[in-house]
Amino acid sequence: MLSKVVICGVDTTGLPKLSAKEMSELMIQLKAGDEAAREKFIIGNMRLVLSLVKRFWAKNANADDVFQAGCVGLIKAIDNFNLDFNVKFSTYAVPMILGEIKRYLRDGNSLRVSRSIRDTAYRILKVRESIEERDEEATIEKIAAEMQVKESEVVYALDAISDPVSLYEPIYNKSGDTLELLDQLYDETQSDEIWTEHVALREAINRLTDREKKILMLRYYEGKTQTEISAEVGISQAQVSRLEKNALASVRKEISL
Repeated sequence: MLSKVVICGVDTTGLPKLSAKEMSELMIQLKAGDEAAREKFIIGNMRLVLSLVKRFWAKNANADDVFQAGCVGLIKAIDNFNLDFNVKFSTYAVPMILGEIKRYLRDGNSLRVSRSIRDTAYRILKVRESIEERDEEATIEKIAAEMQVKESEVVYALDAISDPVSLYEPIYNKSGDTLELLDQLYDETQSDEIWTEHVALREAINRLTDREKKILMLRYYEGKTQTEISAEVGISQAQVSRLEKNALASVRKEISL
């Protein structure tokens, strides 16, 4: 963002500079309803917005969006400025521009974190800094003990204020081969071993009779009792029990082969 020259289609290198006299004259004119003076005043103060935007360099912040938020703050400052304040416009405008930028960065966060959790996280950071100043390792256990809170609370609060990371974030690059975070994820429920077991189970069930398949489906997928199944299938509960046991035995035998 700092190196960006054109922001929101505005060439920041060509922004005009207004003298104090010009600022005063334009303010009087725009307050009188002169739209041309208003536009000239806004453009003439975009350098002020740009200087404040540079404070908020962050990899996850879009330069155009932050600049736009700053311009919104500038316009609000213009609309609310009173000539009777007897202060420089920039003195009045800076807090409003900063407030608008901070509001955008806060509200634009993809993950909303409650104030209480943020406060806890900031206290954790202070305690961690204090521990490290004593040349000690600031472990989760030490931080939790010093704050007299659970270790899980410390972990949760720190995770809450961490910036989200894209799954496509490059974590290694050599000879043009990029390794992304996504490549390092592993789902234990989808391992080759689990997949093989699922295939074996499916094949074993396919070898059962239609009645045995239906009983297992009703029993283990729909959660019905043997009595309910007997009424639906039209056989006795004892027959349902026998067929269920035989089907399970056949499946176990097929999988173990």
